Amino acid sequence: MKQLFKQLFSSQKHLIQLILPLVTVIILAASLFATPALATGVYQIPSLTAGNNTWVLDQGEVISRLNEGKISSAFEDLAKQTNKEVRIVTVRRLDYGETPESFTKELFEKWFPTKEAQKNQTLLVIDTVTNGTAILTGDEVKPLLTDAIAESVATETVSVPLRNGNKYNQAFLDASDRLVAVLSGKADPGPPKITDNVQVEGTYKKAEETDQGNATAWVVGLLIAATVIPMATYYIYQINQPSSDG
Repeated sequence: MKQLFKQLFSSQKHLIQLILPLVTVIILAASLFATPALATGVYQIPSLTAGNNTWVLDQGEVISRLNEGKISSAFEDLAKQTNKEVRIVTVRRLDYGETPESFTKELFEKWFPTKEAQKNQTLLVIDTVTNGTAILTGDEVKPLLTDAIAESVATETVSVPLRNGNKYNQAFLDASDRLVAVLSGKADPGPPKITDNVQVEGTYKKAEETDQGNATAWVVGLLIAATVIPMATYYIYQINQPSSDG
């Protein structure tokens, strides 16, 4: 009887040792697929006020440091010369149900809650998941940066480089150049010229596809390992057990 309990206890312990790696792999696999890209709400954006020297808030991480510095310097010079302030905000993903337009309006009112604070402000926002853009301006900006020009900046100056290969740096450099020119009282340089390029399907994968493929390969490999290793271990364990006939 003592030998029977000993064998039973040993079998249970061994079974737990076999199950634990499988459970660990399943949890890891679930985490790889279940972790979504974090959404951004207005409540997560740091507060600032008119006159603040933050000109670019790149939470989408799509603008190089060099170009962020160039844009910030141009906007700072514009503010000193004209009292007109421009800010660019990028976010990786908006909260469910939020649109670039609604997000921009809420952020504009959070940063500049009064008409007095809003009057010299321009806010340009882009959601880098959809490349959706929106722009909002204050009352004293509109005589120079009319609604038509502002819309053109958002839907043409920014969007055209994005449609031609997600060229974020070019998009925002072009947008800053155009905004600075218009708000300085110079002639509007207008949107970029659109050329008809024959689109040839590339044989390379996008970064998102590559990341998803790598994650899938890892999960499949881990699941196979979690199945094969316990089976092999149990097989070896059974072979090494002393024969009941001995």
